[in-house]
Amino acid sequence: MKKFIAVSLSAAMVLSLAACGNNGQTGGTTASIVPATTPATSATEATEASETEATEATIATLSDDEALEKSEGVMTYAEYAEAAIDDEVVIEAYVQAKQSWWEDKATVYLQDPDGAYFCYDMECSEEDYDLLVEGQKIKVTGFKSEWSGEVEIIDATFEIEDGLWISEPVDATDLLGTDELIDLQNQRVSFSEMTVVSVEFKNEQPGDDIYVTLSLDDEEYEFCLEYYLNGDDADFYDLVSNLEEGDVVDVEGFLYWYEGPNTHITSVTVVESASDAEDNEDADEVDAEETTDESVEESEEA
Repeated sequence: MKKFIAVSLSAAMVLSLAACGNNGQTGGTTASIVPATTPATSATEATEASETEATEATIATLSDDEALEKSEGVMTYAEYAEAAIDDEVVIEAYVQAKQSWWEDKATVYLQDPDGAYFCYDMECSEEDYDLLVEGQKIKVTGFKSEWSGEVEIIDATFEIEDGLWISEPVDATDLLGTDELIDLQNQRVSFSEMTVVSVEFKNEQPGDDIYVTLSLDDEEYEFCLEYYLNGDDADFYDLVSNLEEGDVVDVEGFLYWYEGPNTHITSVTVVESASDAEDNEDADEVDAEETTDESVEESEEA
């Protein structure tokens, strides 16, 4: 009996010790791992989510209606268009492209959903020039001017404002040769199925502007690859340099004006090369000859 009791007591002590050991381990795990790790992970995820939402909100592109909103004292595009040459103007618009920076002067293409502006030699530090990314909203104060038909803003200063808006090219093909084309001056535009007439280099050698003459319906129009705008894009410069007479192209650019439309091109797509067109013509001639021969043979047999 004593032996049985002793065994029972020993078993009870073992079970008791085992239970204490498990309680101690479980308690340690609960206190040191679960509460500390879970809240820390949740806080990190919440911070990352908050930062992502803030970034998305910062870079969100404005709708056309939002992009047309003007601050107090700022002109609408219609008011700017009606202003006289040499008048002081104050506009808000969005950077569409940067042409050049030199000695704290910047030249940029600006636009809002109603119209476009060309700011020439605007006061701008190199640090601020780097901030003028495509779509960035700025407020410009300067004077309206005109040079060889190009309406621009000169002697200008600017402030960077919150907002991002990027224009889509307006298809102006049907407006070529009309008085209405000038209404799109400085806007991002496109022209379709133009035929290359000639390609010439400024100073008669590569490394500067490229003058491109294109035709549509037997009328010729002048275009320009402005070297300061995109001459550093070697692939694009080579593409335009190697266009051949007779190539059919689609082009995009900014409708600059120099004694008439002189679009500063930013994109060229070769729809049909002159060599392909010649091959197609030769193939058509062969098909026509074969058809004629077959018709003659059938006639003789009859």
